[in-house]
Amino acid sequence: MRCPFCGELESQVKDSRPSEDGAAIRRRRHCPECGGRFTTFERVQLRELTILKRSGRRAPFDREKLVRSISIATRKRPVDPDRVDRMVNAIVRQLESMGETELASNVVGEMVMKALKALDDVAYVRYASVYRDFRQTEDFARFLSDEGLAEEGNSDDDELPAGPGA
Repeated sequence: MRCPFCGELESQVKDSRPSEDGAAIRRRRHCPECGGRFTTFERVQLRELTILKRSGRRAPFDREKLVRSISIATRKRPVDPDRVDRMVNAIVRQLESMGETELASNVVGEMVMKALKALDDVAYVRYASVYRDFRQTEDFARFLSDEGLAEEGNSDDDELPAGPGA
């Protein structure tokens, strides 16, 4: 494994153990050249997946891109990082077990939407705003209403206390 600090091609494994969910092997490594220490994760990959983009372009499936997009959606939310990692692992397992090597990007997007809805409403709406390409506030309002996330009948007037003589 190449050292991320100095680029040395060889590094030594100092410790290996399964990750918390058992879906990966965590390895602590040491670079004999610069003395740097770093961690790598080894995961089972059932098959090479290709994503067919909306533009028609094909790209290899990138687990880290999936993690980054979900991390952006869950940023500053009370979501346990381990739950996010388990969610990503579950999505990747579903994709790999579908039996297809080429998947439309909307398949991945819809899986993420479903998983985020169960995890955190705010993260779900954040992800949807990018995935569904919201352009105006009306797009948000329509989406929230369609999803049953908008508070209906709660105008500011409903919350004002009754004045004298009311």
